[in-house]
Amino acid sequence: MTISFLPEGPGILLHNTERILVFADIHMGIETDLAFSGIHIQSRGLERIEKIITCIKKTEPDLVLLLGDIKHRITGTSRQEYHEIPVLFEQIRKYCRLGVTPGNHDSGIAQFLQPDELYPSSGILLFGNGFMHGHTRPGPDLAGHLIIAGHHHPSLALRDEVGIALKTDCYLLAELDPVILGFCPERTTRVLFIPSCNELAGYDVRKTLDNPFSHISRAIIRETAEVILPDGTYAGSIPELIPDAIH
Repeated sequence: MTISFLPEGPGILLHNTERILVFADIHMGIETDLAFSGIHIQSRGLERIEKIITCIKKTEPDLVLLLGDIKHRITGTSRQEYHEIPVLFEQIRKYCRLGVTPGNHDSGIAQFLQPDELYPSSGILLFGNGFMHGHTRPGPDLAGHLIIAGHHHPSLALRDEVGIALKTDCYLLAELDPVILGFCPERTTRVLFIPSCNELAGYDVRKTLDNPFSHISRAIIRETAEVILPDGTYAGSIPELIPDAIH
């Protein structure tokens, strides 16, 4: 298996027997909910769709796999989501198959999908890799594999004496404690958290490590955690980048 990184997504392409293009956390409709909080931003939903379609045309995948939180509203579906989500799915289907592992924001998402396009929230194993949104406990069949997950919106902020020197989306790769997940301890399980495909999202990996908020993030073995930039550049290990995060 080979992995290619697409910074324009951001997303990743896995090439094995089939080519799988993976995105996470698009959060269509986020502008509507921000408006309720007094933050008024013109919808960028169609621009996000075009960004994804551009990646599809570039990589020619057999399957586009969306790792949950396609929509933003947790309860119900907004008018913006009713308008933009069908457009997203229809555009993807023009080029390849579609699959969705639903996230915690995806209530009602099944109404927009064909039955065979909706995968279990506990994850699915495809060509030796696990895929899930990341808000639930991973299924036992994902033990001993690389789990590719969303939900955590990883970003990296490196600070110098003056302030923030670098802030960027990133990927977080780490080994998982099998005992916490109820997995067989003889098998090594790793996770690759992929960044949000929404330019308004992003959550510092330091915060995820200091205050984990999911089964998977609580199982991270910090000493093994590594950061990869959106273009696939290796940024370094967490002990190197954020030494105090491993204590």
